[in-house]
Amino acid sequence: MKKVRWGVVSTARIAIKSVIPAMQAGTYSEVVAIASRSIEAARRVADQFSIPDAYGSYAGLLAADDIDAVYIPLPNHMHVPVAIDALKAGKHVLVEKPLGLSAAEGQKLEDVAAQYPHLKVMEAFMYRHHAQWQETVRLVQAGAIGKLRTVQSFFSYTNLDPNNVRNTAEYGGGGLMDIGCYSVSLSRLLFGAEPKRVFGLMENDPSFGVDCLTSGILDFGSGTSTFTCSTQIAPFQRVHIFGETGHIEIKVPFNPPEGQSCEIIVSNETGERVVKVAGDNQYTVQGDLMSMAILEDSDVPTPLADGIGNMQVLEAIVRSSKTSGWEVLV
Repeated sequence: MKKVRWGVVSTARIAIKSVIPAMQAGTYSEVVAIASRSIEAARRVADQFSIPDAYGSYAGLLAADDIDAVYIPLPNHMHVPVAIDALKAGKHVLVEKPLGLSAAEGQKLEDVAAQYPHLKVMEAFMYRHHAQWQETVRLVQAGAIGKLRTVQSFFSYTNLDPNNVRNTAEYGGGGLMDIGCYSVSLSRLLFGAEPKRVFGLMENDPSFGVDCLTSGILDFGSGTSTFTCSTQIAPFQRVHIFGETGHIEIKVPFNPPEGQSCEIIVSNETGERVVKVAGDNQYTVQGDLMSMAILEDSDVPTPLADGIGNMQVLEAIVRSSKTSGWEVLV
């Protein structure tokens, strides 16, 4: 069975902890190369995961002929520039969320990608591919809770490390870009639309200069979404979805434990029931879906236009926080 040969551009924690082992276990994906600015660091990771090739530069990996696609888990400000370099080098691209620093950056990537129609590009919002979200979307669309009216989501963790890229403003750090983007994405996914206007309230850390507590309201016209994210609150995550006749609760919406079945709690006029879904590794599923799109020359599950739309909302939330008023989206 043919597999897509993947190269990983960076030895970032998300790659080592989650993505590389998951893609190595994929049916259609295999990691054959790893790159770092330090050849020693690249070799350590290569040895850890039995990856054949290690590179001491990103350019070296992109120039390799025996790599079909690259996964980019670099800091946010490097997502689009390296993705463009990868496309020019003839590589398919899976780039970590958020797509870039702005919608304009995302549009630049889409414009370049249009010049290489044989290459696939996708933003790595892994949660969307998990069975619990596939089932949740199906339940909402099937009317299990009646007409969708509002979504509430919360995502937090604690990160006080001044050297962490998530606490570095020039790298696109902050809670909204790191985890608030999930709340925006899932709201757009559930409503199947873009919000008409948004309101944001952001609290910045005085030392880091990035947001450490952000809340937002998204008005979809037919309903609303509210969320809070924080990088300086005890770890917690939860999503509540309310319709005219019922309610859905997802207890671990973003990083459910691998190998354990997940529970979706559905309450409506017939009572409460628990829908159990398989605890698949969402990173493995994501890698296989992207690899299948490459092998079959089919559309990727999430087009770049969706990532650009998400960035437009994130930017509007930031503007709203500065003006203390609603931001209308075109």
